[in-house]
Amino acid sequence: MAKESLKSRQIKKKKLYLKYYKKRNFYKKKKKYLMLQKIPNNASIVKLKNLCNITGRSRGYIRFFGISRIEFRRLASYGLIPGIKKSSW
Repeated sequence: MAKESLKSRQIKKKKLYLKYYKKRNFYKKKKKYLMLQKIPNNASIVKLKNLCNITGRSRGYIRFFGISRIEFRRLASYGLIPGIKKSSW
């Protein structure tokens, strides 16, 4: 499990990114780099990290579902993910 502080920091960065999204794109298109530098660094998309929505684990992240491979397997075994079932042959 990831620390709660790491999860909350990630949420804070995501809110900041969404707040400045339009402004960043506007300045990039107009090539106003001095104005772009005045926007906070954490408002950039590259500052966000892929974390599991349930556990906060960063490794083994499956983008389509937004969870780690471990949680994906657990939820799929219980049949909680629609359209996914464990295969065997």
